[in-house]
Amino acid sequence: MYDLLVVGAGPYGLSIASHAAAAGLRVAVFGRPMSSWRDHMPRGMFLKSEPWASHLSDPEHRRRLDVYCAEQGLTARHGEPIPVEVFAEYGLWFARTAVPGVDERMVTRVVRCAGGFEAVTDDGEVVSARTVALAVGVMPFVEIPASLTGLDASLVTHSSHHGDLDRFLGRDVTVVGGGQAALETAALLAEQGTRVRVLARVGELRWNDVPPPWERPWWRSARSPLSGLGCGWRNWFYAERPGLFRRLPEPTRTRIAATALGPAGAWWVRGRFEPAVEVRLGHEVAAARAVPGGLRLDLTDGTGSAHILETEHVIAATGFKATTDRLTLLSADLRTTLATAADGSPEVTRDFESPSHPGLFLAGLTTASAFGPAMRFVYGATYTADALVRGVRRRLRAGPALIPAPGRRGTPETARR
Repeated sequence: MYDLLVVGAGPYGLSIASHAAAAGLRVAVFGRPMSSWRDHMPRGMFLKSEPWASHLSDPEHRRRLDVYCAEQGLTARHGEPIPVEVFAEYGLWFARTAVPGVDERMVTRVVRCAGGFEAVTDDGEVVSARTVALAVGVMPFVEIPASLTGLDASLVTHSSHHGDLDRFLGRDVTVVGGGQAALETAALLAEQGTRVRVLARVGELRWNDVPPPWERPWWRSARSPLSGLGCGWRNWFYAERPGLFRRLPEPTRTRIAATALGPAGAWWVRGRFEPAVEVRLGHEVAAARAVPGGLRLDLTDGTGSAHILETEHVIAATGFKATTDRLTLLSADLRTTLATAADGSPEVTRDFESPSHPGLFLAGLTTASAFGPAMRFVYGATYTADALVRGVRRRLRAGPALIPAPGRRGTPETARR
């Protein structure tokens, strides 16, 4: 039986595994390394975060992104975006050098067992562990507006469904959304010759500013410090103090998690986007239906007026919603009794452990309402890995995990020895 089984091999899963191995734990990692970055982002995309804010985490800080880039003869400089392909290769290098082996099979089910948990792999093998960390990334939480659901994937897809955009060469595509995924996807489509437009509910697109120089007068830094989530004291707090963020009242935390660092395009996309992409602001899709050659979209604008648009395909760049009901790899008894916050995301302790299922830990997007916006980005992996592995060690010392009482949501009964 393993001490820790990590489900997911993206930046969070690999960072957790590196810290766990360094702590002497017997750890197993399952999942395709960096799959979201390798399989669900088109060629030509760049990281929005700064290179120095995009490290995976090992305890000795020896496997940073800039170290990898230097080994490959590449640069990782402040203010110069890193191609997604480079970041994915960096993650694979990290997996090879900082993690004691990654099993690329997928875990399809996690269940409670005596003394811990059992995970079932996609080929039917059962693996036991005393604790489990779910670092499943964003793909289980794809969010598509209700007006676009139920349509065939030949007509409507999510922006994360595309490892490349070649299938849209010479076609007419409508991208729904106003954030980085929408704007960069639209720019890439336009650059390859696709007829593309963006529909956004907002009245004006937002663009991030060019980052200030790394070296600047102290008084400028004091007024607006740099952080892994951008400039300003508020962003610094989100980036550097997740533990303090967790002490805020839950309604405040969930509101900030839902609204902070809202939809905006990176500064380096703007010059590519604006001359090439049609934009319809203040528009929402009220309904959609298949018609010969594509879709008919019924739109409403800010005044309530109705419009009709026909297009061959819709890409919904509408983000992700990390709610407990979408953690379908958890057995029904685990999932339905998982302690849940007001926004539908899982509750976690200061160690990223579920209070209703001791020994079950969560990481990444699922913990954003508990620890703040940093958990939506690679930058949050360092804090998570350190705190979560500390919690795992504490749980292992405490002995067998508590088993939740049947029918009581989020409340453990006394330990069964």
